[in-house]
Amino acid sequence: MTGGTARTAGWLAPVLGLVVAVVALRWAALAFDRTDLFVDEAQYWLWGQHFDWGYFSKPPMIGWLIGAVTGLAGSDAPFWVRMPAAALHGVTAVLLAALSVRYFGTRAALWTAAAYLSLPLVAVGSFLISTDTVMMPFFAAALLAHARLCEGGRNADAVLAGALAGLGFLAKYAALYFPLGVVLAALLFPAARIPLRQAALMAAAFLVAAAPNLVWNAANGLATLTHTAGNIGWVQPGAKAALPGLAGLARFLADQAGVAGPVVFVALLAALVRLRRHGPLAAFALVPLAAVAVQSVLDQANANWTATAYLSGTPLALAVLAGWPRLRALGLALNAALCLALVGLTLAPETRFGRDAPVLARYLGRAALSHELLALSQAQGGVPIHARDRDVLADLFYTGRDSGIAIYAARPAGAPLHHYEQRYPLPEGIAGPVLAVLPAAPPCPVLAPPVPVGRGPGAYAGRGLSAWLVEGDCLAQTR
Repeated sequence: MTGGTARTAGWLAPVLGLVVAVVALRWAALAFDRTDLFVDEAQYWLWGQHFDWGYFSKPPMIGWLIGAVTGLAGSDAPFWVRMPAAALHGVTAVLLAALSVRYFGTRAALWTAAAYLSLPLVAVGSFLISTDTVMMPFFAAALLAHARLCEGGRNADAVLAGALAGLGFLAKYAALYFPLGVVLAALLFPAARIPLRQAALMAAAFLVAAAPNLVWNAANGLATLTHTAGNIGWVQPGAKAALPGLAGLARFLADQAGVAGPVVFVALLAALVRLRRHGPLAAFALVPLAAVAVQSVLDQANANWTATAYLSGTPLALAVLAGWPRLRALGLALNAALCLALVGLTLAPETRFGRDAPVLARYLGRAALSHELLALSQAQGGVPIHARDRDVLADLFYTGRDSGIAIYAARPAGAPLHHYEQRYPLPEGIAGPVLAVLPAAPPCPVLAPPVPVGRGPGAYAGRGLSAWLVEGDCLAQTR
């Protein structure tokens, strides 16, 4: 770790210049983005209409952020829903540059910022708003505060590190990797062993910041925590008998090469193999990578579950690549090319590259289906719309936000399966006709011939959805 003086000399201005340029270019591209909001993005938007300390499947900060930005902008357009993402990653890049200076010197700052901004994970996360993106700057800032603390910092640094990680927890529970990283770093590196009083202050600050969501969960049947645990299939009753094993691990490694770019990922692995040489940052990268690697052997593991690894991992990888300048340039050039390709796809999302369906099919056709259903409802005098599919419901609430048409999910048979069953179930005893969006006829008298919907290219192609006009009281009794 380098000394603590003159750390901003020469690096901050070029890093800020790079970050501002990249964020501005990504905003410009986002203004012409032709993809629909994904199901999660539309759901986050809905959460932002009603501020709370927690929601069905995630902590609250993403809802707060989207609600605040769209409120200030006076617009709920997709651009404003997604706009914070590129800026948050820009802030994170600056924080990681500062972190790299503390560990590897001023020359590492610009390379670290450029590498982080070019990660495929960050490129995608700059065009789609996600909980990872909202968590990242808090986690990065907590790493920086921890680095200061390890250099003999004050009690205030311990409180700051814990509070920042706790705020990250309000964005995504993966922020728990921070305290785990602190513990592992202390076990492996004497320089990361902070006084017990400061460790207690850090833990207390984390719990105070996270407490509102923990209290909300306790008051709401542990809804979010239960849903998060449910994503880890092997910890739930009825887990799959056949484990993915080595095939799952191989898929995990391939996914990570895609998330970080192959050169950066291999460089990070090289840093972790020689873990003792690279200091406490290695512990913070190792914890999520090891945890998700184990998960990949036991059950499904999503590629983005390791996102926090690339906060400490990017400076580590660039420290390794500093001895291989041509390979470093190749890695960043490859990632930059992938970033540009992503921009091209968002501008022309119908691109197929010889496939039967568009490459970005999952981001197309969602608003079109909602418009079809809203028009059918209005043709029947504005009857309520009912759907069981969370994807359909998410965009209906978003696209139909100003329609005045009531939208309902299924009545849950037991615990709700998603936010819409929890908050917007079909009222018991509802009278009059309802437009039901289903792949097959409901067990109710049909009041009009069904209308096929969602048949265009995109997310619903091949789903066989139709709109059925049925009596609401009968529909409310079905499960």
